[in-house]
Amino acid sequence: MKFQIEDVTVYFPYDHIYPEQYSYMIELKRTLDAKGHCLLEMPTGTGKTIALLSLITSYSLSKPESPMKLIYCTRTVHEMEKTLAELKILHNYQIKHLGPQARILAIGLSSRKNLCVNPTVVAAENRDSVDAGCRKLTASWVRALAEENTDVTTCEFFENYEKAASAAVLPPGVYTLQELRAFGKEKGWCPYFLARHMVQFANVVVYSYQYLLDPKVAGIISKEMQKESVVVFDEAHNIDNVCIEALSVSVRRQTLEGATRNLSRISQEIDRFKATDTSILRAEYNRLVEGLALRGNLPITDNWLSNPALPDDILKEAVPGNIRRAEHFLHVLRRLVQYLSGRLDTENVEKESPVGFVASISSHAGIDQKTLKFCYDRLHSLMLTLEITDTDEFLHIQTICDFATLVGTYGRGFSIIIEPFDERMPHIPDPVLQLSCHDASLAIKPVFDRFQSVVITSGTLSPIDLYPRLLNFHPVVSRSFTMSLTRDCICPMVLTRGSDQLPVSTKFDMRSDPGVVRNYGKLLLEMVSVVPDGIVCFFVSYSYMDGIINTWNDSGILKEIMQHKLVFIETQDVVETTLALDNYRRACDCGRGAVFFSVARGKVAEGIDFDRHYGRLVIMIGVPFQYTLSKILLARLEYLRDTFQIKEGDFLTFDALRQAAQCVGRVIRSKADYGMMIFADKRYSRHDKRSKLPSWILSHLQDANLNLSTDMALHIAREFLKKMAQPYDKTGSSDKKTLLSQEELEKLGDGSMHEMSY
Repeated sequence: MKFQIEDVTVYFPYDHIYPEQYSYMIELKRTLDAKGHCLLEMPTGTGKTIALLSLITSYSLSKPESPMKLIYCTRTVHEMEKTLAELKILHNYQIKHLGPQARILAIGLSSRKNLCVNPTVVAAENRDSVDAGCRKLTASWVRALAEENTDVTTCEFFENYEKAASAAVLPPGVYTLQELRAFGKEKGWCPYFLARHMVQFANVVVYSYQYLLDPKVAGIISKEMQKESVVVFDEAHNIDNVCIEALSVSVRRQTLEGATRNLSRISQEIDRFKATDTSILRAEYNRLVEGLALRGNLPITDNWLSNPALPDDILKEAVPGNIRRAEHFLHVLRRLVQYLSGRLDTENVEKESPVGFVASISSHAGIDQKTLKFCYDRLHSLMLTLEITDTDEFLHIQTICDFATLVGTYGRGFSIIIEPFDERMPHIPDPVLQLSCHDASLAIKPVFDRFQSVVITSGTLSPIDLYPRLLNFHPVVSRSFTMSLTRDCICPMVLTRGSDQLPVSTKFDMRSDPGVVRNYGKLLLEMVSVVPDGIVCFFVSYSYMDGIINTWNDSGILKEIMQHKLVFIETQDVVETTLALDNYRRACDCGRGAVFFSVARGKVAEGIDFDRHYGRLVIMIGVPFQYTLSKILLARLEYLRDTFQIKEGDFLTFDALRQAAQCVGRVIRSKADYGMMIFADKRYSRHDKRSKLPSWILSHLQDANLNLSTDMALHIAREFLKKMAQPYDKTGSSDKKTLLSQEELEKLGDGSMHEMSY
């Protein structure tokens, strides 16, 4: 369908549109007109992705004099592929209506592991090995050597891509990762470097959050992006954690041992160069005297990770004299490793600010702040000079230099925390030194400053007013949409006690109470006998899940559950979990029915959909608070309180409930779907906790369902399932339409449209 929103003609590839999609587009257009940033919460399963893509591409088409680039960030490769598939449908529709002028280039960009087509390289087991395998075949010095010596192997795909030079371009179209690989194989070009090259010309780029938020990656991939871009962070409820992880570093014993081995190897390489060709080392020294920024444009294959710190001003200074010579730089690194190793030999937990830590390094190891700040770039320069290709072997020394640069650059927003052992296993010594970032706004600030509009959207952004404070920005639009439904297909309930009227909760003092564990088991047992097909059950942690399942097994509850449905469990092993999910789906498909035990904050809670018969009921056992004794969390809470005036309790509750909402939101993936949600913990009945759930869940949570026991919940479940089995009209009654055709959209004035959306 085709319709107008003010001066923009929106091309929407389906015959009907949901009212909330229309409202979403109006708010999005307001943001683009204001050239500002926005926060939009839209329920899951209401076509958020296609609404975003339709509006932004149509907006760009309506203003051909100033074309806009769309940078769409997803969390997983699976989501990236889904987004590109939606975009393909939309693109074909726009071409049908507008002809060749609507042609765009849209590509997905991922790591070499997902794009490489060279069979010898891609066979490596992890991402770092694939990256190193690629460098061994494509580094400029390897290729120079191959021209003189035919025995040196290079990558034929990259060589062909280089030979094609300016002819190596992607014709307009929408390319998923699969299609990029197929195109590369057909032409004999390397799809990874082709995609990297085409990113600056593409109208739409879909890639992972890290490519914009992690300075090490963003410095290489995203520095070419123009200011007139719209950045979309989809499923962005955890965006503050992604920002923090991008600037945090952990150093363990293994890291320091590995770094010592790396330094010996670099020392041997330096001696080898001194014996054969000293001019290379001298040339590097002279270049460092001039300053790092003058090293010219590196060949794309030699470009390694960029500097982990954000400010550009680092590169404008000359490198300190004491680390210009390679062997002097190695002495500095050896002293740093020795100092860190001494700090790890501690009996007590220590917490220090970066300023204090730098002063301590300066007095004990004689390394000043400026030297620390340049460690990462100096290592990068040295590894290029020494022509080292197996970068995966040097991850440990990279981590140490990463740590040094961040400590030397930032004075506030960070803490250094040294823990002699994991508190959960105090008898096993496992010292770790962590540089932990507390301020999420540091990593995302360059994105807000640089791009015209940033859209942060997800199904769970409640309470929406906390995000601008956490990320330190001012949105021009901040809205939460509800779901327009023809029938009440969501049934949330709060279960506070078992059939024996004993309260249930995973509070620390109650969680291992045999009565609580028994009641949780009885709840699940009653539900498996009533609910058809799939049930998903989320626990607060792996350790709690293991304990409770063992108890159920000993008391025979698990055996009774398995008479009704098969049981599958998420583990920390990705392959095992994938297999369990696959078998869970097969059990649901063949009518046997199944229960899937999972963990909040785990992989399944974040990215797997349990739509249709795969999820008719989600039980959230407990409130998934973070481990509140964690030293890193305590330091972050203190920082949030002092800097942004966010109370500890508010942040912890907000964090736990966004995870709970994320878990239960897995059950509804479209409006034709239906499902029940049980929040099994007496704490959910408190208004201050409950009110932080997204509005689209709260609007269906009736007062009668706020304080239920197991038998009452069972009765409600029976009634709900009977009601859902009745036929219904998908488009809605005449007074409350939930699917609008083009005519109805045109008929509806703006006024009535707004009434429907609020």
